[in-house]
Amino acid sequence: MSMAERGSKTITTWVAAGLLLIAPGVAKTAAARPRAPFATTWQDQDAQDREQEARDREQERLDREQEKRDREQEKRDREQEHQERLSELYDEGREALDEDRYDRAADKFTQLAELNGPQTDAALYWKAYAENKQAQKAAALATIADFKKRFPQSRWGKDMGALEIEVKQSTGTQANPDNQTDEELKILALRGLMQSDPEKGVPAVEKFLNGTASPKLKSNALFLLAQNGSPQARDVIVRIAKGQANPDLQRKAVEYLGITGGPQFRQVLADVYASTTDESLKRKIINSFMISGDRDHLFALAKSEKNDALRSDAIQKLGLVHAPDQLHQLYQSETSPDVKRAILQAFFLSGDAKFLAEVAQTDKDPEIRRSAIHNLGLIGNEDSRQALLNIYSKETDRENKQTVLNSLFIQGNCHALVAIARGEKDPELKKTAVSKLALMNCKEGNDYLMEILQK
Repeated sequence: MSMAERGSKTITTWVAAGLLLIAPGVAKTAAARPRAPFATTWQDQDAQDREQEARDREQERLDREQEKRDREQEKRDREQEHQERLSELYDEGREALDEDRYDRAADKFTQLAELNGPQTDAALYWKAYAENKQAQKAAALATIADFKKRFPQSRWGKDMGALEIEVKQSTGTQANPDNQTDEELKILALRGLMQSDPEKGVPAVEKFLNGTASPKLKSNALFLLAQNGSPQARDVIVRIAKGQANPDLQRKAVEYLGITGGPQFRQVLADVYASTTDESLKRKIINSFMISGDRDHLFALAKSEKNDALRSDAIQKLGLVHAPDQLHQLYQSETSPDVKRAILQAFFLSGDAKFLAEVAQTDKDPEIRRSAIHNLGLIGNEDSRQALLNIYSKETDRENKQTVLNSLFIQGNCHALVAIARGEKDPELKKTAVSKLALMNCKEGNDYLMEILQK
């Protein structure tokens, strides 16, 4: 064997020996390696990733739903703003008519007509009326023609027909003062006739209402019917309330029926409410129920009305007529948070601190409790002040505690805020209480603020 061959064999032997020495350690290390835990860790991570993906998808879904709600709310807000603008223009126009500012009235009703809302037919009537009062005969006739073309079935048609006859018969001269005086004299004459001979007075008033008198004078004439109380006068005002006149007179008749009261009139109002789709008229009827103290019909609407805004209005009016039993029944059966808040607002209007305190401490929904706390602060009597202190000591929701502090501030309850600030361990809540005291300028609060400065 050559020298090279012997060297190669020696190296091979050393390597083999080394492998033999290393092998047990390798085998031991391999045997000790925690393969299962690695597999488990991978599986856990995969599960966590899937859970996170599921959470992300759920959050995306919630975000999309919130975006949809936000868009819907924005749409409702825009519609509400539009409706408020329409009502504002109409009220401003009617106010201008009452003040004999016919140029301003014509401008307001022109703007209203251009917006093409539900009151466009009424706007065109009053625009033509104002134009006629300014002796703008051609303009008035053009407005009348536009009305007749666009609204042949309008309830303002009879009034517009009477106005058209007057415009065509007029001389076109400005005669506002004289006309106004004549109308006022007619009202005085009608009042005397209604008192002395209702059988002749009622038809005369009805004829006056069908004419082209100003809104203010027509309202006065309608009030003569409401005051009279004769069967003939009652029949006329009921017919008008049921819609046998223009919508403005109908709303005014509904208002007077509420003032007059009486079970028979309340049922008339209920029948009109059930038969109309005019939301503004329904609001008038709800208000008339409140004026007459009609708890039963308000309660029925609060239970059955499908329009949330009208239902909330009926609930609010129940608070104003002090109907705690009906409000309790509504609250116990209600599931909508928005309607519950409306009921709590009604309890505030009725001054029922006891029920608000109960809701503030027992309702499971923190936002509902918060609403009850807020309304308690608005009541401001001793029961509500004591209830707020009890609520603060038991409440665990920080935002609700802050609402209590704000309610005590609204009440001007300096003593309670000082007591809370002295004992509060939460730095943020303590800071909130102190900030309220800094705005109140009460002696006890100022003394406490000095204590803080001297520490």
